[in-house]
Order: sequence, then C-alpha cells, then structure tokens
Amino acid sequence: MSITRTLLAGVVIALAAFGCKSGTATASAGAEAAAAGGAVAAAAPVKEEIVDPSLNNMDAVEVTIPGNWHFQGTLMQGGNCVPTPFPVFRVTSPDGLSAFEREPTIGWRYGTGPMVGTATDCLAVKSALSPQDFLKYLAPTLKLTYVSDVPEPAAENAAAQQGLASAEAVYAPKYAAEHLTPPKSTVALARAQVSFQNGTFAMQGQLWVAVSCTETTYPGQKSILQGMASQPGSDVTTCTAATRFVSAPAAQLTSVLAVWNTAGMGAVALMPWQQAWVNRNQQQANIVMSQMIASTNAAMKAQYQQFQQSMAAQAQMHQQFMAQMQASTNASMANANASMNAQSTAASDWVNYALDQQTVLDPTTGQVSNVSSAYTYTWTNGSTSYQTNDSNANPNGTMAGTWTKTQVVHGNGTP
Repeated sequence: MSITRTLLAGVVIALAAFGCKSGTATASAGAEAAAAGGAVAAAAPVKEEIVDPSLNNMDAVEVTIPGNWHFQGTLMQGGNCVPTPFPVFRVTSPDGLSAFEREPTIGWRYGTGPMVGTATDCLAVKSALSPQDFLKYLAPTLKLTYVSDVPEPAAENAAAQQGLASAEAVYAPKYAAEHLTPPKSTVALARAQVSFQNGTFAMQGQLWVAVSCTETTYPGQKSILQGMASQPGSDVTTCTAATRFVSAPAAQLTSVLAVWNTAGMGAVALMPWQQAWVNRNQQQANIVMSQMIASTNAAMKAQYQQFQQSMAAQAQMHQQFMAQMQASTNASMANANASMNAQSTAASDWVNYALDQQTVLDPTTGQVSNVSSAYTYTWTNGSTSYQTNDSNANPNGTMAGTWTKTQVVHGNGTP
C-alpha cells in the first residue's frame, strides 16, 4: 500500500508557500561557523497570534516561540477530508538554519457503502496506515532521507490518549440520549530521524506526527415505499495526520530539540475561537438539516398525491379493500416520517461531532451553504439543495424550479 506522489506533491507546494527549507545555503560565514557545533541561543519566549479571517480576524491560535526567532504563520480552513481549520507556521532561528514547522494537516478516507464519498482532497489511501509508515512515505516526498524510528515520549502519548478520552466523554451523554452508538476514535503518535543537505550544510531533523482516525457506522434503511430505493449501510473511517518538523545543522539538532521540547513551547488553539467556530458551524448544520427536512416532506407529499390518484383510478375495487389499503398506506407514511426524522436527528448529531460536510457556492447568486460531503454534485434552486453522485443527473425539467450546479469552495466561501 502506498501514498501517491501526485497527491503529496500538493502538500509540498503548500509547504513551499510558508518558507519550506531551501535547497541552497544562504547563511553567512558566522552562521556557517555556528553550524559546526554548540548550543543554539534562545531568548525568552514570546507569543505570536494566528487569526481566523473567516471570523473577523479573531485570534485563533497562540504560538509560543523563542524571542529571537522569526515567525510566519496562517490558518488554513480545511476542506472535505480535513473538515476543521488548522494552523500552518514556520519558526526560524536567527541564523536561518534551524527551524520548527507545523505542516498542513492532510487526511484520507476509506470504508464501504455510499457514505464513503469521493472527496478530491483526500490522499489515495484506502486502508489503515500506521503513523510510522506515514512518516516513511512522507519523508522522501519532502526530499528527506528517513534515517530511523525515534521512540515516542511516554508523557506525550499519555497526554494524547487523555485528550481523546476527555473529548469522547463530552459527547458520550449526547449519543446515549439519542440511543446511538458513538464513533470509534483513535490517536497514534510517531517520530522519525531524517537528514538532508542544505547547500554545504549537513542537516538533520525529526518528523513528529499524530494520526487521528474516526470510524463511523451508518445503518442502512430498507425502503417501505414503492419507487424509493433502499439505502445500504456504510462503515467509514476518516484519518488525519498532523505533522511537525524540527531541523538544524547536524551538530545543533540536540540543542534545538531541547528548545522546542521545553514546556509551553508550540501552538495552542484559543478557547473563545474554538467556541465561536463550533457555534457558527452548528448554525450552518441546523440550516442544512431544515432544508433536508423540507425537501423530504415535499417528496413525501408528492408521493402521497400520486398514491391518491392511483387509488381513484381503481375506484371499482371493493370499498373494504380500499379502506384497508388506505390504512396500510397511512401507517407506512407514518413509519417513513418517523424513520426520516430519526435519520435527520442522527445526521445532525454526527455533523456536530465529525463536521463531515462541504461548503458549496451558487455561481449565479454568490450564495454559500454547507451540505453533506457524501455526494460529489450539489444543485440548488436558491432555497433547496439536491445532491447526487451521478455526473449526468440534472434536476432541471424533473423537479420544480430552476436548478444551478454549485461549486465546492473552502469553509469560508473562498475558491
């Protein structure tokens, strides 16, 4: 099993935009002398802020760095495979040789059933991938030589597992209240020693990665109405890899690692921003759910009208048979509504937990909305959305209104 170089090349391009390491040496003679050995000087820590432009430039992430190092950073909004925003930044030493980087988060999805979807921003990985194997494929893609595995500090692994357990504890009562089985989540950490050449400098570094995976099971639904297809079940696992990279001249790597292993160094998401982001996405999810319910009710009403017309055409049948048929149909309608409402409730809770959605743009009006990421194509008539995986499907002429095919955009509405 391998990660295609084509998709990972996109990651390399993203890294280059934030000052990824150069293939030529630009250090001064003084820096060249410092690279021969000795500790890297680090001033008292300072804090740098990364803002979220989609929330009025609200401070989103706080990064603690050495006071005499140089900082570049931004917040990326994610997409279909990595639905939540993440910081990307690079911090360089005064001589420009040593660096600490937070790379773009990348993801992949695999499983069975229609909910797997066809997100185009996922890696072409269709099975489980250990964090160590991920680093072995990532290193050569970033033009690094994979030297060896590095043991993961027990304290960091314990903290990661505790963080996962705390998150699951928050959502467990909500799933229990709805009599739903919560998704299965895991987090695994790994490190690797790497090397590369920067002009005349022999460089060494460490790649650190946290691979988080969530397996969600969606029950199938057997059709109880004529003309409505049954919905098969799905089992979908979504994984994301958050990678950090520390690099320095070979003789200085130990002291650089000591700087960044100091307690409090690195990035932390700010709680007010997290709450604001969750609130906004919950509001968007509620709008989507309302649209889905309205669309479902309209379809049910149309089916009911067709059924009534069919019954009228068979008026010569015995009145008792008609009464029994009507009673059976009404019961089916009630069951269908109850099933659809239960499914909408489950989907809403899952959206809140996993945010597995995509943002689409109506090119004719500029209207932005959030819809399910399980489908490749989304049509809109200004107030209602129609989704499908069939590239030839076109609701114009078959459904009321004028429909326009939307374009997938970022969560903040940018292309």
